[in-house]
Amino acid sequence: MRHSLIILIAAAFFTGCITVKNNQLVTNSANNNTIVGGKLFTAVWQQRAAEYKALCEQAYNIATLRVQQYYNADTSSKAKAIVTDIDETFLNNAPYAVHQALQGKDFSSASWSEWTSRADADTLAGALAFFKFAASKGMTIFYVTNRNEADRQGTLKNLQKFGFPNADNEHLWLMDKTSSKEERRQKIAKDYDIVLLLGDNLGDFSALFDKKSEAERSENVLNNKRRIRAAFHRSSESELRRLGRCDV
Repeated sequence: MRHSLIILIAAAFFTGCITVKNNQLVTNSANNNTIVGGKLFTAVWQQRAAEYKALCEQAYNIATLRVQQYYNADTSSKAKAIVTDIDETFLNNAPYAVHQALQGKDFSSASWSEWTSRADADTLAGALAFFKFAASKGMTIFYVTNRNEADRQGTLKNLQKFGFPNADNEHLWLMDKTSSKEERRQKIAKDYDIVLLLGDNLGDFSALFDKKSEAERSENVLNNKRRIRAAFHRSSESELRRLGRCDV
């Protein structure tokens, strides 16, 4: 049902004849020959589906509950932090993906930099309210992203436009030498108790998933089910044990 809905919505963007070629939809018009694949379907669903918005609200509602639980039980004097990814974690870049698809193009560094410089990405449902709530509980937000230095000003402008807390150079940690976020997480953990890790990719939570094959990633999920259930919401298993909410 969902797949059919996506096809119908995607098709509405085009004029001309739509045919099937090599198991992909191809639309032919006077101006382009666009291959409509999975990325476009996903982006359109992300933009339009009420179900997607509901899932985002649900995820951030759970995150809010976790922050409140931690806040109520914590007795440590160490500063607290939320470490979050940006893209598709709380900023929605689906318009970029749709634009590229309509142009018959895939991702490119140049087009991505042009998109980020515009600071036009909208927020995902529930995200802004969550980060403001966490900040109200005295938690510092660190934005750990694999956007690069060229994206800094556009990224800050985008965050500041919506009033995200700690939207400044000190708390925006861009990719430097490696796409792995482990070193950046560990640097933050030296001075902060990381209350929550947020992301749309398992690499946002653990180095176990950095540069691994599909089979290795799946195996690491199965081998770390207990850790995923508990510790991926916080960086410190010892802290989880202290609060009585860790089953590792």
